[in-house]
Amino acid sequence: MKKNIAIIMGGYSSEYEISLRSGNVVYNALNTLEVYNSYRIHIFENKWVYVSDASEEFPIDKNDFSVVVNGEKITFDCVFNAIHGSPGEDGYMQAYLELLKIPHTSCGMYQAALTFNKRDCLSVLKPYGIKTAESYYINFGDVVDEDAIIKKVGLPCFVKANRAGSSFGISKVYKKEAFKEALEVAYKEDDEVIIESFLDGIEVSVGVISHQGETKVLPITEIVSENDFFDYKAKYLGQSQEITPARISEADAEKVSALAKKVYQILKMTGFSRSEYIFKDGEPHLLEVNTVPGLTKASILPQQAEAAGISLEELFGNAIEEALK
Repeated sequence: MKKNIAIIMGGYSSEYEISLRSGNVVYNALNTLEVYNSYRIHIFENKWVYVSDASEEFPIDKNDFSVVVNGEKITFDCVFNAIHGSPGEDGYMQAYLELLKIPHTSCGMYQAALTFNKRDCLSVLKPYGIKTAESYYINFGDVVDEDAIIKKVGLPCFVKANRAGSSFGISKVYKKEAFKEALEVAYKEDDEVIIESFLDGIEVSVGVISHQGETKVLPITEIVSENDFFDYKAKYLGQSQEITPARISEADAEKVSALAKKVYQILKMTGFSRSEYIFKDGEPHLLEVNTVPGLTKASILPQQAEAAGISLEELFGNAIEEALK
């Protein structure tokens, strides 16, 4: 008997359009497997709806995450989480689904909340010897001491929204006078800001997944942005090169792969993760951990899976089977 799979997509953040693209790729891939009944579920602040192939919308009953279609009540055996940002990547959907005892493909509620908060995640990992950039924290309403910031992190530096993804709310700052505008950009996404030192080196992205019962590190991707850094345009408008496998030495590849696996295991992750690193003085420094990475064919994690000989259908189907265990 086919299992009913809800593919949740959309979300409450600036990343909702990217999430819809990811969710549709998952939907199309799962449909080719013919072992699941797949349902596209749009999650927005003003509505949770199942969207049929004819673009009809049917409201989700939030009491048990079910939907009634043509008089028939449909419940779900598993939820495939394709929501980037809130509420799919920050723990809210995980907590809701776990309360309802519905299996889902992403990590647990605590892991999602922790990794979505860059400050907290880096703070937890530092005692394990994970190297990171120098950082300085500001909350909305704090007095901004530019001189103290520069003393701590130097120039240039990055001003980032603490809880945001897809390079929303991030600016590269070269001079003291630019902090005010950079903070305004960050505060549009979050009321917490992290300011980090600029690490000048090769940037790589490492995918780690739960695959057939084991933690598997995927081939590494080197990121070469045509812009000043790996911003939204570089990520989604083709203004970057994403080279898989990365053009780094075998020793460096082994080092960053082992580190990404260590981070995954320290945090007790499940499902997908994609972590970013910059090599400085020969050592990989962790930038962030993504628990619901982009899933379109052009996205980094699917590229890495393909390089490992894993098709989209196998990647997504395996995620569901791992969750159902």
